[in-house]
Amino acid sequence: MKKEERNRNIIFFITIILMTIYLGWRLLFTLPFEEGALNVIFGALLILAEITTVFTTFELFFQKMRMDHYRLECPEIPGDCYPDVDVFIATHNESVDLLYKTVNACTFMSYPDKSKVHIYLCDDGNREEIKKLADDFQIGYLGFSGNKHAKSGNYNYALEHTSSPLVATFDADMIPQHTFLLKTVPYFFLKDFIKENGTWRPRREGEMDYHLKLGLIQTPQSFYNPDLFQFNLYAEGNIPNEQDFFSKEINTMRNSSNAIAYTGSNTIILRKAMEEIGGFPVQTITEDFETSIRLQKSGYITYATDEIQAAGLTTTTIKSMLMQRIRWARGIIQSLQNTHAIFTPKLPLLSRITYLNSYLYWWSFFNRLVFILSPILFALFDFQIVNTGFVEIIIFWLPAYFFYSISMRYLSSNIRNQRWSQIIDTIFMPYLIVPVVLESLHIRQKKFKVTNKKEETDYKGLHFSLFVIPHVVLLLLSAAAMVRFLNGKYGWALFYSSIIIFWIIHNMVSLLYAMFFMLGRPAYRSNERIRANEQIHIQYHKTNHEARTVDVSENGVAFKAKTPMYLPEDETIKLVISTPLYNACLIGKIAYVKEHRDGWQYSATVTPVDEANKRQYMQIIYDRSHTLPVQMDMWITAYDDILRNIQKRISQPFYDRRKQPRIMLDKLVVFTDGSSCRLLSFNYLYFSAVDFRTEKGIEEIYTFTTPAGTSLLLKRTGKYINNSEEELLEVVNIKDLVAGVLIDKILTEITDGKKYGMIPHELPPVQTPSSEIASYIGDTALGQADEIDDIIKRLQGEQVIYELTDKDTDEIDELVRRIQGDLIAFDPELLIELSKYAV
Repeated sequence: MKKEERNRNIIFFITIILMTIYLGWRLLFTLPFEEGALNVIFGALLILAEITTVFTTFELFFQKMRMDHYRLECPEIPGDCYPDVDVFIATHNESVDLLYKTVNACTFMSYPDKSKVHIYLCDDGNREEIKKLADDFQIGYLGFSGNKHAKSGNYNYALEHTSSPLVATFDADMIPQHTFLLKTVPYFFLKDFIKENGTWRPRREGEMDYHLKLGLIQTPQSFYNPDLFQFNLYAEGNIPNEQDFFSKEINTMRNSSNAIAYTGSNTIILRKAMEEIGGFPVQTITEDFETSIRLQKSGYITYATDEIQAAGLTTTTIKSMLMQRIRWARGIIQSLQNTHAIFTPKLPLLSRITYLNSYLYWWSFFNRLVFILSPILFALFDFQIVNTGFVEIIIFWLPAYFFYSISMRYLSSNIRNQRWSQIIDTIFMPYLIVPVVLESLHIRQKKFKVTNKKEETDYKGLHFSLFVIPHVVLLLLSAAAMVRFLNGKYGWALFYSSIIIFWIIHNMVSLLYAMFFMLGRPAYRSNERIRANEQIHIQYHKTNHEARTVDVSENGVAFKAKTPMYLPEDETIKLVISTPLYNACLIGKIAYVKEHRDGWQYSATVTPVDEANKRQYMQIIYDRSHTLPVQMDMWITAYDDILRNIQKRISQPFYDRRKQPRIMLDKLVVFTDGSSCRLLSFNYLYFSAVDFRTEKGIEEIYTFTTPAGTSLLLKRTGKYINNSEEELLEVVNIKDLVAGVLIDKILTEITDGKKYGMIPHELPPVQTPSSEIASYIGDTALGQADEIDDIIKRLQGEQVIYELTDKDTDEIDELVRRIQGDLIAFDPELLIELSKYAV
């Protein structure tokens, strides 16, 4: 056993012991029997909520400690062993555009013999446009009329009309990676192959493992767009998708009790096993969950992997997310009742305990309400629901709570912590209590409602959604309880009240998160951008450039180059993206350009040149692991989250929409007629200039010849940058320069041969003023130059400009202001560089 695993198990055991002692003390000694019936009822509800919460956690501790002993390794099998596979893509009312990406990805799945992969669009809407999509991709189409038995009826119809020994199922939005079949199908041959000395070989006579009766392989549910917790709370860079905790942690832990949940997609199922259980169950709205229970009752092993092999689109509106969770809650309770999973002798005891835990989980939302109301009842309404003193709480509760918090971190592998679990439960709490109670009483919801997966948002401005009303009421009650409880207390009275104060503040933080969540957030993108570092070739006219992509989306590409490029915004450019597997040719137009510390980033709207390139481009976008966080940033506190939400909601976003790169020059030029000016910047179309000296009129053309002999024809425009002295000079002969393939040459020539952009943030050394200048500016200015020199040497020694301390930044700001105010003569390039950081 590894040291980390041993330490984790020790923490779990300590937590179990301390929590058991705490709950025993709570049950035996703290019920307020002398305070009246109402107090006893609320006190009993609080103890019951604590016991339920702790029991479900203990079961997860036990699963975590055992899971490493129940891991299956995917074997390596010969290509001719791979059997035929039927791939079912379920659709009800989803759009063609959504299905296109899933169908396209399925056709690109790798397999030793692609003729053995049979893809079917299973359409229970029996729509002509979906049939046409199947025909366009040359895959099977199974139209099912009437929507009888919803998704189960659709899949059962597909089973009746196909025959392969293995069946893969995908939801309409779930896009598989090309390795999906290679990473799942071989599991079904574990009974036939064995690993010996690091190499897989066929089992010999007498080595066959007939007990390894595998019925289903479930890969994690994953999503390429931020879920509402990430998006609405401005946390897409800090926390993983909310469902990652179940798919990658809880479900894989349940391998140890053979009680994993089939989640309806990203799955391979043995057809023989499905035939044994009579197909997909129809008396539930969560047919996937019930299917896995029925397979387990029939003696089949169901196994969940933790390697993502497909990603889809998560819900994007609060209403659709709430409806989804209500359906899950009701459906899981229905399936547990249908299969008697908690009590049936056909399942081992550990499996039944796991399913009891699955049921109790849906009561966690009621428990959360109890935990929020308990300190309010005590502090605001004088309920005595816990009969104890401060010392007893410190002795029994504090150590147990401390180790419980540590154990939760070990449990979730930094995918989830206790704070975020409570936040999520608080958000869902008002809307799941009633459905769970009704379904537990067999008052059922029978109609299947497909989760809305359209890219939309329910944000409609700075107003609270109606969904936030319960959270606002609880927050106001908590605030009132805090005010009343603290009134008149000071000194030791405050200290002895600290436990109640802690819980009120703790609950208020979760309620604040819920309010921010329900407030929503405006969405500006029509398609999700996915980070991708791939080679891209850009061609405009006769010029060619190489760059690397930053991110890709269905209608846009961002790419980064070390040097600036002339790519006119109103003209079409050609882009070719190449990966080890795919190549896509696109046409596009530049949307904006911005400078980064290591180069220039261009964003372009793009369109594939034809259907074949569209299919390749879709794979470049989606055949990769998503780039959202897979672990929590453990350094981010609740204070950081709340402060960030407030700042983001009161600040106005700034979007840089510069169409050409602005290249800083500060170069004195003399035109052929003797006129002169100082050029400060250049963006291919215009120069900005100051100190213009000429006898010509403003409409005249000025010729500037570079040291290498290239002529630039410039025309004064009479326009100035932001009411400054910088006048814009138009490059009149820009089209001739492009036609002569001179445009890239210009950049090198006007920057005196420097490869501008290679090291854009390297500060140049200070030039010591000459004796004549020194005598003019005086000793004070020289002292300032020395200060600048010292700071630059320090910065260059660190070699990381973006890690400047606040003190460094303040010093540079002040020096720049003094330099600009005193008009001290020194190296002008230094002023420009320093000005970049004086923000």
